[in-house]
Amino acid sequence: MVLARAGEFASRLKSAGEQLDTLQQGVTEELKASISQVNMLAGRVAELNQKIAAVKGSGQSPNDLLDQRDQTINEMSRYLQVTTIEAGDGSMSVFIGGGQKLVLGNQTTSLVAVADVFDPSRLQLGVNDAGTLREMPQELVTGGSLAGLLRFQNQDTVAARNQLGQIAASVAGNVNRQQALGLDGSQPPATGAPLLTVGGPQVLPASTNTGSSTVSPAVANPMELQASDYELFRDPALPAGSYRLTRLSDGTVQTVTSGAVVDGLQITVGAPAPAANDRFLLQPVAAAARNAALALENTRGIAAASPVAATFDVDNLGTASTASLSATAVNAAAAPLTATITFTNDSGAYNWELRDASNALVRSGTGTWTAGTPIRSDAWTPATPAQRYDWALDLSGVPRNGDVLTVGNTPFPASDNGNARAMMALRDAGIVGQRTLASGTVVPGSSVTDAYANVLAEIGVRVQSAELASKQSAAIADQAESNVQAKVGVNLDEEAARLIQFQQSYRAAAKMLQVAQSLFDTLLQTAG
Repeated sequence: MVLARAGEFASRLKSAGEQLDTLQQGVTEELKASISQVNMLAGRVAELNQKIAAVKGSGQSPNDLLDQRDQTINEMSRYLQVTTIEAGDGSMSVFIGGGQKLVLGNQTTSLVAVADVFDPSRLQLGVNDAGTLREMPQELVTGGSLAGLLRFQNQDTVAARNQLGQIAASVAGNVNRQQALGLDGSQPPATGAPLLTVGGPQVLPASTNTGSSTVSPAVANPMELQASDYELFRDPALPAGSYRLTRLSDGTVQTVTSGAVVDGLQITVGAPAPAANDRFLLQPVAAAARNAALALENTRGIAAASPVAATFDVDNLGTASTASLSATAVNAAAAPLTATITFTNDSGAYNWELRDASNALVRSGTGTWTAGTPIRSDAWTPATPAQRYDWALDLSGVPRNGDVLTVGNTPFPASDNGNARAMMALRDAGIVGQRTLASGTVVPGSSVTDAYANVLAEIGVRVQSAELASKQSAAIADQAESNVQAKVGVNLDEEAARLIQFQQSYRAAAKMLQVAQSLFDTLLQTAG
């Protein structure tokens, strides 16, 4: 059941990641089609400009051509926000993106889809100006479906992929770490192998880089991974070996050196050093979900047993017992040290001793137990010998003066479930998005359930905002269309009134002709 549920979890992550990739492919194809359509419409406007100028030059009014051009520009504005300027010869120039010319008289500037400077699988909007390809800054592409596609690609899809990847990397990293702290069901018992695999951090160098340096990101603490990409920039204004790191989700900037750990990610810059102005896009969790998979197939590989166990002397007078005991660190070649804790009063004070396998004293000291705070051995164990398990012990009940407990290696791993319970505790632990502030204060992360709920809530907010923006844009477009029609369109009521007026005038003129004819007939008869 454990393996089945773990496999289902990995399969759902992979499926969601692949759906995001499919969305990206759809956006890419739609961007290409939209750019081709805009170029076609721009060519049509240039052609109409030439015809209009020729007709006007002959002294005629090209009303039909003007209507066609207005309709073409109106259709173009569905893709991009455009501005127009009419020339004296009747031609109309079209501009986009804060003054970038698209149509100038009978000449056009082609829009092109250019590969993103970091990720070639993503396209950005650019222009081909006299053979020179230039990417247009996204902030200048406003209005229309193209701007919406770019915003969805560069913001919404990136955020969704990183949020999903953050959950995948945090869960897999913490489950695998807890799995490695336990003993499996093999004979003899061994430390647990990874249960899940996910895509690791990746780095994308900018296509404009002039140096040949490499950057190697690695996960140092899965609990601190954030749902964001990062840009590493070799700022020539900084000292050699220093780099400017920008967290792209919120714009936070800091200066780092090679080997620094930021948000649970260790950044190692290889030799030779990057050239001035070289940039690298770091993606700690973007590939995590799409590459999720079950890594363990043998049920005996589940490390359910804790490598350490606590024993209370039968002569103890207090009510203290084990609430939980789990390893917090382990050396693969561990020879655990045995810890003996003797309480020296009823307020939680105790003496502790560490002894090796030969019962020789390694280290000793004192401490004080407080209800709700675990007793941890990582402050006791010396750097030498380094082969040991570190553990955290939670007590329930109250120890009394003279009570003794011993923590040592688990005598019967096959019947122990200490590590399984520790793994189960990850369900409610804040393992997603923990942050360590510059002051050293640790901001707890969210549980997996809360993190997933936050992802759904944020996606819902983005969808609602998009729907609201769509309705507002439609209302503005309708109002603008009404204003245009009120100025240049045909008012049917007014035209009907005029038609009646013309009919009455025609009837009056016909009556005058009838009277004149009758008068002339009478005069002719009289003269005859």
